Amino acid sequence: MKLRTSSISPDWWDYTCLPKDLVEEAARLTPRDIAKLSRPGFRVVMYDTLEDFYLAEALEYIDAWKQSTADNPVGICGPIGPTEQLPLVARLVNELGLDVRSGHFWGMDEWFDPATGKEVPVTHPLSFEKADREMLFNRIAKKQRMPDAHLHFPKADTRAYRASWDAGVRCAVMQGGQGDVKHWAFNDPLPRRGKFKSVAPKVADYRALTTRVVELHPLTIAQNARTSGGGNISMVPTMAITVGPVETWKAEKVSIWQAGCHDNPFGQRLTALMISKGIADPCVPMSLLADHLNVQFNYYRGGLGSCAVEMH
Repeated sequence: MKLRTSSISPDWWDYTCLPKDLVEEAARLTPRDIAKLSRPGFRVVMYDTLEDFYLAEALEYIDAWKQSTADNPVGICGPIGPTEQLPLVARLVNELGLDVRSGHFWGMDEWFDPATGKEVPVTHPLSFEKADREMLFNRIAKKQRMPDAHLHFPKADTRAYRASWDAGVRCAVMQGGQGDVKHWAFNDPLPRRGKFKSVAPKVADYRALTTRVVELHPLTIAQNARTSGGGNISMVPTMAITVGPVETWKAEKVSIWQAGCHDNPFGQRLTALMISKGIADPCVPMSLLADHLNVQFNYYRGGLGSCAVEMH
């Protein structure tokens, strides 16, 4: 594809670099059109209520952990954003009396503090590990929940986290949301510098990335201020640690959940169209999932909105 200069920031490769004809095709998609984008290896599922949407998301945790045994441990990689499913998971485990002690969990990402060279502490108000523990793991009855050694949260020193993906635990599913910049976890587009100053990164370049510390695209910083910080951009870190494509492709299934709270109507259409048509481009990191063998996009129908022009 012939790419344009970003209309957000000329220092980045991002979805605004895409050809106009692809952008216009995505904007024309109706909710009915989106539901028809499924193909082998890519499934689109629609939910009519938020209750059904978040319950289905929570049940992916339950399904993964029910498969786990001490001899054949199974885990799930989960996001912060959305988070509404997390208390539901804890309640289901407790109410059903499930023993999930052999199960594992990988956090997708965490904020990075360049001043200390480390991940932010769990005392940080935006800490993802803090959210996972408070909304999910601390709510599971102690006699039923997995030990701390089974919880893998990414750190600035990524070696232990990366090794956990090759330690004999099967990742049944990696869940994620989709951000304004069309990422999963913090797999943002790459900045235009170094060898990518004038030449856009290729799929192979991006697919080779492992769990790492990343610089965040301006849209990602603004989005996290909007969704988690009441719009206070100054409190949002500008760097993070993210699970990489290398680890993502070790998950048997990638399940993306879009309730309309994070990405906008256009973005929710664009990535589904690109994956359905097999168009993978690092300017739209989520589109690289076109090459994964088992991807599911889950939509709250009421959150799809419209790309029609409306003045407010």
